[in-house]
Amino acid sequence: MTTPHVVVVMGVAGTGKTTIGPLLADRLGVPYAEADDFHPEANIAKMSAGTPLTDEDRRPWLDAIGAWAHGRAGLGGVVSCSALKRDYRDRLRAAAPDVVLLHLTGDRELIEDRMAHRQGHFMPTALLDSQFATLQPLQADETGVAVDVIGTPDEITERAVTALDGLAH
Repeated sequence: MTTPHVVVVMGVAGTGKTTIGPLLADRLGVPYAEADDFHPEANIAKMSAGTPLTDEDRRPWLDAIGAWAHGRAGLGGVVSCSALKRDYRDRLRAAAPDVVLLHLTGDRELIEDRMAHRQGHFMPTALLDSQFATLQPLQADETGVAVDVIGTPDEITERAVTALDGLAH
C-alpha cells in the first residue's frame, strides 16, 4: 500500500485474525494491535462462559479500538477486530474515518476445524453459529477487501497484501 492506512482485520472467530494480523503488519512495516486486548474483563468472562456479547458490551471495546486506530492515522497500523456488523464498522470509522477493512472469509467447516485445534483462546466453537448469524459482509460503500482463508498463513497474507494494494490504485 502506498499510504500508511490502518487496516482492520475482520471476520468471525477462527478465521485467523490474530495470525494474519501480525504477519500483515510485519509486511507493511507498521505496528499490530490485538482486539482481544481491548476487551474489558467483563466481556472476556462472558465469552469464556459461552455467552455472546451484546451490542452494549461491545461499545467500549469498539471505542477503544477506534481510539487506537485514530491515534495511528497517517502512520499506519493493523488491528484485529471481528467487526461483524455494519454498525460496529461504522462506529470504528466514526473514530478513525480512513480505516481499511480486510475481511477474512472462509467455509464454516474449515473455520470450525481450526478453532477446535487452537490453544489458549477463550472463544469456544459453540459460539461460531452466533458469529456467522451476526456477520454482515462488507458493503459496496465500505473501503475494504475480502480474502479467503484457504491456505497457509503466508499465502493468505500475500493475497491480503495484493488485494489491499489493489485498493490504492
